[in-house]
Amino acid sequence: MPSLRSAVPAIQILTFPAGPGRQGAYLSREEVAELVAPPSDVLKLANAWLDHYGVHPPSISTKHGGSWLTLTALPVSRANELLSASYQLYQHIGTNVTVLRTLSYGLPAALEPLMRRGGATTEQEKVPRGDPGTVLLSHDQYVTPSSLRSLYKTSTYVPLAADRNVLSVVGYLDDYPSPTDLRQFMDQYRSDATSATYSVVKIGGGGDNPSNPTSEASLNIQYTSAIAYPTPHIFYSTGGSAIEDLLIKWLDYLLDQGSIPQTVSTPYGISEDTVPQDYAMYVCNLFARLGVRGVSVLFASGNDGVGRGDCLSRDSSGNSRVQFRPTFPSTCPWVTSVGGTTGYNPEVAASLSGGGFSVYFSRPPYQINAVPAFLRNVGGQYNGFYNPGGRGVPDIALQAIDFPIVLKGELWTSRGTSCATPTAAGIISLLNDYRISNGKAPLGFLNFWLYGTCLGGLNDITSGSNPGCNTDGFSAVPGWDPVRLAIVVLTLAHSGFYRSRVSGHSTLKDWLQYLVVGSGLSRASFNASSHPLFHSLTQMVAVAVDIF
Repeated sequence: MPSLRSAVPAIQILTFPAGPGRQGAYLSREEVAELVAPPSDVLKLANAWLDHYGVHPPSISTKHGGSWLTLTALPVSRANELLSASYQLYQHIGTNVTVLRTLSYGLPAALEPLMRRGGATTEQEKVPRGDPGTVLLSHDQYVTPSSLRSLYKTSTYVPLAADRNVLSVVGYLDDYPSPTDLRQFMDQYRSDATSATYSVVKIGGGGDNPSNPTSEASLNIQYTSAIAYPTPHIFYSTGGSAIEDLLIKWLDYLLDQGSIPQTVSTPYGISEDTVPQDYAMYVCNLFARLGVRGVSVLFASGNDGVGRGDCLSRDSSGNSRVQFRPTFPSTCPWVTSVGGTTGYNPEVAASLSGGGFSVYFSRPPYQINAVPAFLRNVGGQYNGFYNPGGRGVPDIALQAIDFPIVLKGELWTSRGTSCATPTAAGIISLLNDYRISNGKAPLGFLNFWLYGTCLGGLNDITSGSNPGCNTDGFSAVPGWDPVRLAIVVLTLAHSGFYRSRVSGHSTLKDWLQYLVVGSGLSRASFNASSHPLFHSLTQMVAVAVDIF
């Protein structure tokens, strides 16, 4: 119901590296609730509507300063009246799971402009589960924690703020890790960290079954732990079977907490076109709220290149056409999308790396200077297959092929951007550790940093492509591209490019010092008040209400 977009100007102010004194001054739970609270007349209108249909507290509850209205213990007949709906039971042919859904719903004319959507009642698609890969028979040519720590130059850094810095992994679809498997993994691949552990928080019916671990959760916990040890870990086990249920349950819980992790690794995603646009917009603005609270949220960009299958869709005239299919929530402008690379010398884009342009979300401010050069390079190729004005993904990319994991006591291999994401999250957590231990705020939303301050410390991958939709997909080129954004993440001192751009620094500590000190620009030559991003300062005070 409220003005969720009011979090968007705030995230620009609080995370833009050269900001005028506000950067890093993140908001508390209470301050965010105040920022997005709906006007009193809107609440009166909504309550009058509910009162007309005999719906009263305790059946009505609100969260996050009134931004989410929940009705409980409501008979189906009453819900049908309220929403002009026709709820029925539907059974999934493949899983036999039965759910209560309506194919359509509506609101009174007076309320329609104020509401973006109801809850999870219509289109749903189950989030695909990761493939555990194959049993590992030999260690040759596999990407281990030691090779990652060497490649990204983190092996000599010892975290100093483990009492103030937390890394979290989100699990869905009955995905669980195993502490026994984690111990075995560490014993084999990082023997100095065999005491690594994690706590489990159950959300919305989520469980914890370490005797039946899954590959996705095991991969995430094992690699974030191996990179960021001894940083404390939380595993959020979130109940539900559809993307709408999963994301809302987890976001509701996290935004309601007074203290939240500084870094979040989430390896899940779904084709953007299978998610209702108004729902995607709503969820994306909730991610903006996490950003203004100082949280770095990383999502995998997907494993289908520019899209799975033939990618045929219908245009407004009913004609069949190819439409590339990027992955949501990776396409949300307020999360960091993680793609994949492979190989060492040279390191190239992984062909499975999801990437492209959002249909729902327009190009964000931090990509204004990065994307146009790529579009000029592409020219007319794939005209009509993608949205050239959309948010481009991914933002960063890391190694993503042939990661060994321990699953139920056996060694398996895994591949995909689900491998790259926990690696990136572990490195970001180390960056946050260094900043916190030096009296600085955590990085929070990363993308303004990645496209600005950090660019000089990152490696550019210029080979490879991401085929899909029966096409060759996009190709890696110098600069940004939808295979792995010219700033392939945190290859600290990995190449001459890095050393030439950052004055010869060659260790993580040196690069972190470069990051902590600032953008490398002279503040005297940077007129913040004239920068278009900072016009949003006044928007925070007088934001146009955009009711959800």
